Amino acid sequence: MDIAALALFVGFAAIALVVPGPDWVFVLSSSTSGTRVGSAVGGLMTGYAIITIAVAVGLGALIATVPFALTAIAVLGAGYLIYLGAAILRARSSAAPAGAIAPADLRPDAHTLIRGIGVSALNPKALLFFLAILPLFVRAESPLPATLQLGIYGAIYIVIGSAFYLLLGTLARRLSRTNRAGALLNRVSGALMILIGIAMLVEQAITIAHIV
Repeated sequence: MDIAALALFVGFAAIALVVPGPDWVFVLSSSTSGTRVGSAVGGLMTGYAIITIAVAVGLGALIATVPFALTAIAVLGAGYLIYLGAAILRARSSAAPAGAIAPADLRPDAHTLIRGIGVSALNPKALLFFLAILPLFVRAESPLPATLQLGIYGAIYIVIGSAFYLLLGTLARRLSRTNRAGALLNRVSGALMILIGIAMLVEQAITIAHIV
């Protein structure tokens, strides 16, 4: 692997991760849910692993060329975000904030893991990001095949993303130690998730209108 390309990709991935988006909101909302932040982060990164595999084997490019395929994914993803946001807002306001929950009660949650997979895997912008960016760092002169190089870059992104979101979730959990802070974080996270979902639907509606 080209060391310069690796270093450049690490910096690019770090910049991409610090930009708030659906992943941020999901991690923040999960930080007050009574489950381990690792369950949420693990789900998100599993979704990115699926996207990495799709891009590495050429499936991502195929999806991008199929009419309305990305639109269908976007609509599903938007609907999923709206559903999750509504579920967060419906959660009992009397629930204890994550910071007040005993460590023994912070259990791994398969449901949160699956939700995380949906958040990242159904995000068309994540697919397009990987599809557009990862190939830029592939070097033809490398002894490694392009598929393996793409897989390595995807793995690097997942490692950096795991570290960043674990830190973000841990900080959010500590900040939400009081009932008021925890409830506020839940409400804001749920509302933001719904707004992001609606924005995605509006964006797709505009795109379809231009196509038609």
